Amino acid sequence: MSTSVPLRLVLASQSPARRKLLQAAGIEPDVLVSGVDESQVVSDRAEDLCLELARLKAQAVRGRLRPDADERTLVLGCDSVLAFDGEILGKPADAADATRRWQRMRGRSGVLHTGHCLLDAVHEARAEGVASTTVHFADISDAEVAAYVATGEPLAVAGAFTIDGLGGAFLTGIEGDPGTVVGLSLPLLRGLLAELGLNITDLWTKVAPGGQEIEHLG
Repeated sequence: MSTSVPLRLVLASQSPARRKLLQAAGIEPDVLVSGVDESQVVSDRAEDLCLELARLKAQAVRGRLRPDADERTLVLGCDSVLAFDGEILGKPADAADATRRWQRMRGRSGVLHTGHCLLDAVHEARAEGVASTTVHFADISDAEVAAYVATGEPLAVAGAFTIDGLGGAFLTGIEGDPGTVVGLSLPLLRGLLAELGLNITDLWTKVAPGGQEIEHLG
């Protein structure tokens, strides 16, 4: 499966980590922030919550686009939450909240769920799913918790930790796709593209060592 029509992927997320993950995989997305108020969705199931938020983000951005007949535009919405000790944790409310979370999480494990919604703006098609990865947290000290929270990094991410930043030192291991913890699962994206009759290779862009785009490979 492939397409002769130029493909455009619009990432409905302001997350630089998601964008970098796509770029490292040979995909150069356009970025359009959805502006969705995440507090409007409530659910007692982490998988349902992250998927509904991903769907809302993709739909919000899709509604602002004017599809070009000479270009096939895809919109990807993603959202992540951490299921821990019977609770669903998104981004911490503040530094004190992040500190309390880490004091509870250290030495224990949680499951990071990332919802994905891929919309085909031209054909009005949709494919969606959730990727889940178990995360094991190191038993870090109070001083380490304070130092980490002081960096501000845990305040901007679901679950108050990263795997691809400073927080990576405080994880002892994961079970599943690391991309899920970053906020976007490439294997799941490949599967969603297949549901829409596309290959992930259709989105590849050849990039020179210095980062300059040379040509589209799809």
